[in-house]
This record gives sequence, structure tokens and C-alpha cells, in this order.
Amino acid sequence: MLKYEAKTKPDDIDIESFLAAVPPADRQIEARHLVQIFAEVTAYQPRVWAGSIVGFGRYAYRYESGHEGQSLATGFAPRKADLSIYIPVGFDKAADLLARLGKHRAAKACLYIRRLEAVDETVLRDLIRFGLEDLRRRWTVTAR
Repeated sequence: MLKYEAKTKPDDIDIESFLAAVPPADRQIEARHLVQIFAEVTAYQPRVWAGSIVGFGRYAYRYESGHEGQSLATGFAPRKADLSIYIPVGFDKAADLLARLGKHRAAKACLYIRRLEAVDETVLRDLIRFGLEDLRRRWTVTAR
């Protein structure tokens, strides 16, 4: 069986260097605030993944098919158009939180926010917490 090689891996990029390079200035401010939010909610230190994602914690998975790997437990990417918030377990059980979040778009496991000020920070924290707790019920989550 061929082993799958994940593209999303942790990097040795210093988080401060990464944040300092986020354009434009307002997105950089939002990214720094998200680092604070995620660190407080998860109690994990940030780590850059795949050169563009700030991840908090990691988990190892193995499916019945034999496919296995590791990924960030939760995190975000400060993209030009949107902030991409990663909640790997998805949002199918978090409809009530999403309804109260504020202006956003959601895909299976990714939340897209144009401006951080457009969402309720307390609800965002609850979503991050919800996702991490749900992930912990399925897989072992570690700090690094």
C-alpha cells in the first residue's frame, strides 16, 4: 500500500517572523489577535504549518482504510481575502454557534471571516473550544 504524504506539515518558521510578514497591516493586527485568542482557548503555543497556517496542537489519526497521518488540531491562516479558521471536526454539530457568530462563510471544516470585528469573539472562542473538545473525543491531541 502506498503511504500518503501530507502536504500540511509543521515548519521551523518563527511565529513572530511569520506574523511580521503578514500583509496588509490590518490583517497582521487581526492575525496577532487570533494568536492570542487561540493560545488562550487551547493553552497551546502557535506553530507555523505549511508556510501559511498558524496551528495550535496536533493530532495523529488512522482510518480503518489504513490511511494515517498528523495534522494541526486547530488554527487559522491570515489570507488576503479572508481569515481562514480551521476546525478539523467540522461544523455539523455547531449550527447554534454559527448562527450567533456573525458575518462568515463556512465549509466542511473551514470558517471564512472577512473581518474579525464582524464576528462575536465570545462565540468564536466557543467554536474553537467546541472543535478542540470534539477532536479530543476522536483522537489524541498533543501540544506539539
